[in-house]
Amino acid sequence: MLDKNTNILIIGMGLLGGSYAKALTKKGFDVKCITRSQSSVDFALSEGMISYGTTAPEPELIGWADLAVFALYPHVFVEWVESYGKYFKKGAVLTDVTGVKSCIVDKIQSLLPEGVEFIAAHPMAGREVYGVQNSDDRIFNGANYIVTPTDKNTEEAVRLCKDLGHTLGFAHVAELTPEDHDMMIAYLSQLTHCIAISLMTSSDVPKLKEYTGDSFRDLTRIARINEDMWTELFLLNKKPLISMIDQFSGELYRLRTYIADDNTEKLKEMMRMSTERRAAFDKTKMTED
Repeated sequence: MLDKNTNILIIGMGLLGGSYAKALTKKGFDVKCITRSQSSVDFALSEGMISYGTTAPEPELIGWADLAVFALYPHVFVEWVESYGKYFKKGAVLTDVTGVKSCIVDKIQSLLPEGVEFIAAHPMAGREVYGVQNSDDRIFNGANYIVTPTDKNTEEAVRLCKDLGHTLGFAHVAELTPEDHDMMIAYLSQLTHCIAISLMTSSDVPKLKEYTGDSFRDLTRIARINEDMWTELFLLNKKPLISMIDQFSGELYRLRTYIADDNTEKLKEMMRMSTERRAAFDKTKMTED
């Protein structure tokens, strides 16, 4: 169980790592970090987000952790555990913030020494900007948190990970298999980013901001994107994402056909379905809030 005596180590002090640090430090936990940039360490220390930070994966510090949160790109996460995972003490629990699961969960679990457990999780929260200087624990308020256990996880570790989600302030903590997570994320997150990117690149209208309205701004808010991170996430989740792109393309083409054919009734039918589903979504969200 997560309590104030739990030593928390965050590896990767960017937007999410920093936001975790802010939230947990405010709750009275002792939070330390390892990250590659000394400027990120200095900023986190100056803001009182951590009690200690370093750019070196110090064995003693790694062994200090009861709970380690990895806020790294997937490939860096795997490489880090390959090199330094041996320093975690028996009984330590590792979790992450990674946006894909199937491609890394089994790999990480297989790399860890006996008695060290990895329970994957995905905070469904973020901002269009990145870096520890933009961290903000308020992004967790009203957001969803997904825990993705496997048959290698203990009930205690799953409970600890869920406790972490509640402690951070997430409104809803859910559980999915890694495979179901990746399919769901392909639709709810990755596809939406693909649509936003495509909207921004489909037309080069000069002085765009002088003509646009709120609908375009809202739809393309996430088009300001970290190309390194999202390219990796798209390619690691290629099969589910392509499936969702094809499904969306089919619906868009159906809409196009109704417009081209002046099919008023089918257009309205599609719009009614859209309105009903959005209303149900809003109702569910209001109930959870």
